[in-house]
Order: sequence, then structure tokens, then C-alpha cells
Amino acid sequence: MMSLRNGSRVALGLAALTMGISIAPAQSTPATPPAATPAVAAAGAAVPWAVFSGYKRYHGNCSTCHGPDGLGGTFAPALATSLKTMDHDQFLEIVVNGKANAQLAMPEFGADPNVMCYIEDIYTYLKARSDGAVPRGRPAPQPTRPADVAEAENACMGS
Repeated sequence: MMSLRNGSRVALGLAALTMGISIAPAQSTPATPPAATPAVAAAGAAVPWAVFSGYKRYHGNCSTCHGPDGLGGTFAPALATSLKTMDHDQFLEIVVNGKANAQLAMPEFGADPNVMCYIEDIYTYLKARSDGAVPRGRPAPQPTRPADVAEAENACMGS
């Protein structure tokens, strides 16, 4: 699979969503995770668009169960901790297809464009939180959304 950058992150989400693709661990070609987590020195430092977008999408879709800033909640684990040992493919598998154990269940989000169109941004944000590159709270200042990302978002969301 190609490296996921800018608009192709959103395009991958759209492709998986519209074609009903399941991302399974037994793939013959492993998914390529986003580039290395960006280093951010302190609160208030500028972050790349993918981190900012991932923050917004995480807090709009995931934080109800997984807690603010990926720190965990009553219903689900701390993803900032889980991503220390979980790889990119495992993350995608769980988000797309869901997961259940004896106590808890995560629903599948493979058909939800609000998640799948931004899955790589969500991963990038959570990985940055896991690696300690992004502090708690809303990243500021807000970066400018690249034009190719805006076009890909509109295509993925059907706008």
C-alpha cells in the first residue's frame, strides 16, 4: 500500500468506505503508517495539519468512550497508552471492524465517513499523544488546511 499523505489519507478512507473493504491483520501487503510522529516542543507550538485534524476528529467521534486527549474513560482504554504497543495495522483493524472482549465492545466504524475519511489523521494525533510529542489540550495555533486535503475531504464526504 502506498504511503498515506495529505489527500490520499482521505481517499483511502473513502475507498474503504465505498467498497466495503475490511482491513484485516492477514494482509499480504502491510499498510504503511503515516510518517514519524512530528516533534512538538511545548503547548502552544504549531502542529502539522494531520495532528490538528486528528485532534478535532478524535474529540468529535472517539473521546466519549476513550476520554479526552486519548487518556481513557469508563468505557474504553486509553489510546495514548495503547498506541505504545499497537501498530498501525492493528489500530485500523479495530477501528474498521470493531472489537469485543468479555467486558467491553467497540463498535465497527468502517462504514462511518466521519471516522473513515479522517482515520489517518486520528491515528497521527493519537500516535503523537502516545509518543509525548503533543501535550494535552487543543493544539494552537490552528494550521491552515492544505488545498489538496480540502478537496479530498469534500470528495470523501460527498460534498
